[in-house]
Amino acid sequence: MRIRRVGIIIRKDSPVVQRIGEELAAWFAQHCVQAELDKIEPDMDLLTILGGDGTLLHVADQAAHYGIPVVGINLGHLGFLTEVAAEEMYPALAEILNAKAEIEERLMLKAQLLDETGLAIGQPWFALNEVVILKGSTEPLLRLCCWADEEYVATYKADGLIISTPTGSTAYNLSAGGPIAHAKLEAILLTPICPFMLESRPVLLPPQMQVTAQLARPANKVKVMADGRLAWNMEANAFLTVEAAAKPLRLISSPHKGYFAILRSKLNWASCDNGSPLPDCVRVAQSR
Repeated sequence: MRIRRVGIIIRKDSPVVQRIGEELAAWFAQHCVQAELDKIEPDMDLLTILGGDGTLLHVADQAAHYGIPVVGINLGHLGFLTEVAAEEMYPALAEILNAKAEIEERLMLKAQLLDETGLAIGQPWFALNEVVILKGSTEPLLRLCCWADEEYVATYKADGLIISTPTGSTAYNLSAGGPIAHAKLEAILLTPICPFMLESRPVLLPPQMQVTAQLARPANKVKVMADGRLAWNMEANAFLTVEAAAKPLRLISSPHKGYFAILRSKLNWASCDNGSPLPDCVRVAQSR
C-alpha cells in the first residue's frame, strides 16, 4: 500500500487535537505525503483519526464507501476502535508508510425503515457498531416482532433491541449483556435491552441473513439509532430491516498489540496482566 495522500480527521472543539493534527500534517509533509485536515475524498490512501471511537464512527460510512483504510489514534477515553495510543502515533504511522500495516475488513450494517406497506422511509443508514431500536425513557416496554430472513424469531417485550456487528459487540451490546464476538468474525448479533422475560437471550446470526423488526403496537418516542445518531422516529407497524452492508470498513489494527491485549486493557481483565506466550511444545506440535 503506497501512501501519497492522507486525510486527518480531528475531534471537534478541541484546540489541543487541532494542534496535534497540524503537527501531524507537517510530519507527513516531511515524509513526502500530502495531508489535509478534515477532508475525505475518494483518491485518499489513508484516513488518520485523531480523537476517540466517536470520531471514527462518524466517518466510518464514508471511509467504507470509498474503500479508504482507516487508522485511529486514541486521544479520547476508552478507545476500542482507535487502537493506537497517542505515544505510539509516530512509530505506528512510520510502519504504515513502510507498508507494514495489517488491514482488517470490519463488517458494517445497512439499515432501512419501511412503512406498514413496505415503502422505504428516507435513505438507508450505515453503522459500524450497532443499530438500536430504543423506547423513550418513561415509556412502557416495546413489543418488537423479529424475523431472520423469512423465519420468525420471537416477539421481544423489552426496552429495545440492539442489532450489532462483532466490532460493536464491545459497545452497547456488551452493556446490555450481549456476548463479545471477535472483531474478525462476520456475524450479526441480536440483543434485547432489559427484556421482560429473562429467557429472551442474545442470538448470533450468519452475516447473509437480513433482520427485520416490526413495532407491533403503538408506542411513543421510539427511536432508531445508528452508531449513536438518530436515524428515524419509528411509528407503530413500521418495519426496520438490517443487513450486512456491501462494503466493509478497512481498519488498520495497531502494530503493537493484539485484539485480546486491547480487551484485557480496556475491560481490566485480570488486572491488565500481560499474560504469557503459548508454550513452545504446543507451538511445535501445531506446526507438525
